[in-house]
Amino acid sequence: MKPLEIWFLGTGGGRFVTVTQRRRTAGLRLVWGDVHIHVDPGPGALVFSNWSRLSPQKLDAVIVTHCHPDHYCDAEVLIEGMTRVTTKRRGVLAASRSVLQGVDDIGPSISSYHQNLVERVVVLEPEVSFEVEGVNVSALRAEHSDPATVGLRLEFPDVGSVGYTSDTAYFDGVSDGYRGVRILILCTMRPRGAPLPLHLSVDDALKILAEARPRCAVLTHFGMRMLNAGPEVEAEYLEAETGIPTVAARDGMQVILSDVIEVRGPRKREEPRVIEA
Repeated sequence: MKPLEIWFLGTGGGRFVTVTQRRRTAGLRLVWGDVHIHVDPGPGALVFSNWSRLSPQKLDAVIVTHCHPDHYCDAEVLIEGMTRVTTKRRGVLAASRSVLQGVDDIGPSISSYHQNLVERVVVLEPEVSFEVEGVNVSALRAEHSDPATVGLRLEFPDVGSVGYTSDTAYFDGVSDGYRGVRILILCTMRPRGAPLPLHLSVDDALKILAEARPRCAVLTHFGMRMLNAGPEVEAEYLEAETGIPTVAARDGMQVILSDVIEVRGPRKREEPRVIEA
């Protein structure tokens, strides 16, 4: 089995955390053998990719779920890396219509020049799927202030499926596309008792986990109020309530999917958590 590595290069979200960088906003890097996919490269994605020895030149795809700076800010420089510093037409750019074309008064946020550098451009809308080097990626419905926002489901042969909610409100049917995934990554801006329109709180995450029943859950994309409440405390609450192993992501954390799920903290001396899932 070829393992999947999920690198949490940044676990912050929202304007205040983005501006202060109390948590990084660099997004996710998924590495499956030689296949590299970067999801939602916000501010810092270039710096912390290189800092983690995950060169942008190794990328096969850049995916941007919607047109807010904490999700798209470093996309163009990663595209330049993916295309061998603009010398080779290669890689996939998959992004919401708002990011690529603009919707209403939102976007676009990636220039036509950069879109023309890549081998393939995919406009992400619910039920749109595409493949990257054997990995199938499907866009799922979301409800956010950018009306073109999508969630993601990624299928890795032998390893299993990964869900990523992006920013969304809870709504009837939000869990459908995530049912049975091996790991569900939830962008959870707020703690219990602190709802925020068009974003997930821990109360919303509880409902999604109860409906989707993933094998494991990871909370990320924390706003200030979530950080003040303590993401680890909120993750422990969700695990106790649902019975689903739940982890609060930290900057630099890795989750490795093989025959088990292994959670490695950002410091080498930390004992990893092994989840039989």
